[in-house]
Amino acid sequence: MVVRFNKENMTPNSILRLVSTEDAAQIAAIYAPYVLDTPISFEQDPPTAEEMGERIASTLVKTPWLVCEQDGEIKGYAYASLHRARAAYRWSVDVSAYVHAGLHRRGIGRALYTALLNLLPLQGFYNAYAGITLPNPASVGLHEALGFTPVGVYPEVGYKLGRWYDVGWWQRPLGEHPADPREPLALRQVVGSPEWQAALAKGQALLR
Repeated sequence: MVVRFNKENMTPNSILRLVSTEDAAQIAAIYAPYVLDTPISFEQDPPTAEEMGERIASTLVKTPWLVCEQDGEIKGYAYASLHRARAAYRWSVDVSAYVHAGLHRRGIGRALYTALLNLLPLQGFYNAYAGITLPNPASVGLHEALGFTPVGVYPEVGYKLGRWYDVGWWQRPLGEHPADPREPLALRQVVGSPEWQAALAKGQALLR
């Protein structure tokens, strides 16, 4: 599902849309430097395009995965995944966003996250969590600007690139917590609805 805008301060043909498995190769290329060169991802081997396609397909069964496309090229992506497998966690998600190298601080991550955080309540999710390898002031700043608050740190939990790293956790409530929450909806039940379009539009408006 695509929302298009024409604004003077926006890159022509910029769109936020639901991911497709056909995007897997471009997404894998964006993600690979984070795996190879930084501790931002704790993976050590970048996934292939085929592996990324499998991740996309499995994610879309339950939760959204969005891309920012500009002039036919994917510049960033953001997605949600279930926070934990056990049943009582099913109203909570983890969120992540990655932007193409060289395109940071252009509002792409904020736009993707804004749309994603407005989509998740439509399915009936009530908590979003983000794990951030520390130090990472840019990521901390983005999450806190979007309403996330720190809830704890796993000290020296991961070893990569020759040193140990802490991981901080941030939380953002997605709505009031009811006494008897309904079951979260499948993604297919909300895609394309007027509320879905409105949520995408909120993120789209931030692209420039």
